[in-house]
Amino acid sequence: MDDNEEGAKVGFNQLIHEKSPYLLQHAKNPVNWHPWGDEALQKAKKEDKPIFLSIGYATCHWCHVMAHESFEDKEVARILNQSYVAIKVDREERPDIDQIYMSACQSMTGRGGWPLSIFMTSEGKPFFSGTYLPKSSRMGMAGFTDVLTQIAALWEKDRERILRAGEEITNAIQPRADLASEGQTLGIDTLQKGYEQLARSFDPKWGGFGGAPKFPTPHQLTFLLRWYRRSNDSNALNMAEKTLDAMRFGGVFDQIGYGFHRYSVDEKWLAPHFEKMLYDQALLSMSYIEAYQVTKNPRYAAVAGEIFTYVLRDMTAPEGGFYSAEDADSEGKEGLFYLWTPQQVKDHLGDELGDLYCHFYDINQAGNFEDGLSIPHIPIALEVFAEQKGMDLAKLETLLEEAGRLLFMDREKRVHPLKDDKIITSWNGLMIAALAKGYKALGNELYIDAAKQAASFILEKLRKPDGQLFRRYRQGDVAYPGYLDDYSFLVWGLIELYEATFNISYLKDAIEINKGMIDLFWDDSKGGFYFTGKDNEILIARSKEIYDGALPSGNSVAALNLLRLARMTGNTDLEKRADQLAEAFSSHVAALPMGYSQFLNALDFMVGPSLEIVIVGDPSHETTRAMLQVVNKIFLPNKVLLLQPGGDEGRILSTLAPFVEALHPINHQPTVYLCEQYVCKTPITDLENLKLAIKLD
Repeated sequence: MDDNEEGAKVGFNQLIHEKSPYLLQHAKNPVNWHPWGDEALQKAKKEDKPIFLSIGYATCHWCHVMAHESFEDKEVARILNQSYVAIKVDREERPDIDQIYMSACQSMTGRGGWPLSIFMTSEGKPFFSGTYLPKSSRMGMAGFTDVLTQIAALWEKDRERILRAGEEITNAIQPRADLASEGQTLGIDTLQKGYEQLARSFDPKWGGFGGAPKFPTPHQLTFLLRWYRRSNDSNALNMAEKTLDAMRFGGVFDQIGYGFHRYSVDEKWLAPHFEKMLYDQALLSMSYIEAYQVTKNPRYAAVAGEIFTYVLRDMTAPEGGFYSAEDADSEGKEGLFYLWTPQQVKDHLGDELGDLYCHFYDINQAGNFEDGLSIPHIPIALEVFAEQKGMDLAKLETLLEEAGRLLFMDREKRVHPLKDDKIITSWNGLMIAALAKGYKALGNELYIDAAKQAASFILEKLRKPDGQLFRRYRQGDVAYPGYLDDYSFLVWGLIELYEATFNISYLKDAIEINKGMIDLFWDDSKGGFYFTGKDNEILIARSKEIYDGALPSGNSVAALNLLRLARMTGNTDLEKRADQLAEAFSSHVAALPMGYSQFLNALDFMVGPSLEIVIVGDPSHETTRAMLQVVNKIFLPNKVLLLQPGGDEGRILSTLAPFVEALHPINHQPTVYLCEQYVCKTPITDLENLKLAIKLD
């Protein structure tokens, strides 16, 4: 009896024992899928078969398409089960595997994406790759069944050629995986070059960078805000604002339920790829918060608040962590949950309010998407629309808000997209950072409560007794050793949480986890951090990333964490390590700074000037709170903030940050010390003097 017959009898393949929603989506396939592990690799070796490795994630549209066309098909399953050992990997659980084989795919084909389709030996050496493959050949695209048949034939008849290709590709990606390369001096010229490259790729008509498809680029926007602060170049601010406005008004933002979709398939930000990722909400909310701090435009504060409303309502687990993503598809169709016809709107709002809503949000008979359906978006500003309609602005705003509330309630009755409810340490770290920043800038207690609850959950459930982190939690199960971004993103969140609450335990945890990260991931020979820890499973390469894509790299975030913790604690070894990290990746960053925009944020701090701000005083004192408000409302990216409360808490802080021990309140009043490299200026006890001093800095 072969594997397929055995699997068909029980109705499931081996993925049924997994926790990943993505792997469980494939547990009923006739393909005899295996999870990644020694058992599957040894099976391929014992049976002398090549491996077909398929990598994707639960909310991936084209993964669903390939699954339906091929993996649910008995003919495809017969070929796979007969000639291959088939392995499924959730890239969000195992980003280490994904990184290496995506690098192989890009080496072989010049492009990448998901689902990632890899053919490899039992030693894990890839010899052929692709992304989405249709079941049958069409329009010049090789069909999956043809590829399977041809590779199986080559495996039998020309094995040597396949093995040679696997060796060559493996040898090619090993040096590519270790990206460190020194040799350039990074400084203010690098920042300027990064700005100039972004300016050249900026789309002045629609905002954003490059053409379609157009992705939100939160770290590029936060870098532009820093460059504006440094250079006073209004064009940097204009680029950031144009992009932030265009995204919020576009279909890439869910106008009814809030939150951002993954990206726009066009250059106008109109038609999105409809999945929603937790990390996009975290990174974009931080961009809007910083834009609010720079401009004082309440619209940006409102957008951050809308994102948080979505996350707290739809993406928060009862136990405190944050879920990973929501699918693009519902009822088998992409975006259906989010799309409307004029009649659907009027059915719930009535003709008069329905017409007004449809006109404002461009919901029309022809539709602006497929099949006469429309994506709600805002083609003209509210003020202009009110003028055109001869309506009072406040009344119009109230009517549209009420209409949106009613449509949201109706939409909740629709079939919802699948929610990927696994809890990932790194993405939770980003959301903790975002909510803590949101609380500091906007003052909403809901945000800090959610951040604290999530931090407690991660630290209790996903941290081992020895301090090491796990990657993923789902349904009581934790799995996979943490990767670099799990450590660095969580440290970021804890630093922000300390600065929002001044609970010293968060600073202690940040210091300890950062120390563990250095021990596990640091490359003693070339500098920089590997993506996998020294105790992780050994794969065909050990990658080291600095490129800031949809997510910032673990190295870029770690660089800024090192600098901030160095300034908070006075530990100069951390600052030296940040310098070594910058040196390790200097050639790559110097060549194309705009590709490393989160690292440029760290470099901006490194170049300076930067501040250590210490407030000495009782945190419950009215003046202390007012001083904190002054500091938090202003855009001061290159600063660290400490509160010395005195008493036992103050003594604990002094053990972590010895330099604060010498700072005392003046005349028993809450006092602010503004220091640069621990050289402090005249202490400040007056709010107006504080505002003036901070603005001058």
